[in-house]
Amino acid sequence: MKKGLIIAIDGPAGSGKSTVAKLVAERLGYLYIDTGAMYRGITYKALREGLDLEDEKALVKLAGNTSLALKKSNDNLEVYVDDRKVTEEIRAPQVTNSVSYLARLPGVRERMVKLQREMGRGGGVVLEGRDIGTVVFPTADYKFYLDASLEERSRRRFRELIAKGYKVNLKEVEKEVKIRDREDRSRKVGPLKVAGGAIVIDSTGMSIEEEVEAVLKYIMK
Repeated sequence: MKKGLIIAIDGPAGSGKSTVAKLVAERLGYLYIDTGAMYRGITYKALREGLDLEDEKALVKLAGNTSLALKKSNDNLEVYVDDRKVTEEIRAPQVTNSVSYLARLPGVRERMVKLQREMGRGGGVVLEGRDIGTVVFPTADYKFYLDASLEERSRRRFRELIAKGYKVNLKEVEKEVKIRDREDRSRKVGPLKVAGGAIVIDSTGMSIEEEVEAVLKYIMK
């Protein structure tokens, strides 16, 4: 295996890509870049400041004036917005249900893509998101697309929220995941789709460890 690879992992909500990307990066000794956390960070700030999520000009300005940082702390990835740690806050349901408003804006995506390319250009990185293999690094050394059934992804998301103490029900979570899928796939800029040359892995019924091994199998050839 060559050193300094750029590995792109895309997929819809609940496909396991965040956990898989983190574990793959750990196994390889690479930097894990959670691009979704960057969009969540901007969304968190917009909500905190009470901005209108339909006000494109204000949201693009906010993105341009916001400092974002991803820092490894022991085995965790800590997210900082304007030097304030917001790792847990950005996972709140309100942020999850609002992030697509910002992710669809060309000006916000342009800012995020620039930051992501700066973070990953030296190689030795695993990036995950929804447009890594199609937009951010279309020439990545390895491109993966993780997927799973809507029911499976909804259950994963439900368990994650329950574990964090949120009061949610499975039907509502499935409805939100379905809406998020539609928004991610239909947006005009950087829509969610399988990148050319990507290796597609259907993780329905697979454990996280099995997903990690499936990805590493291709990289370690």
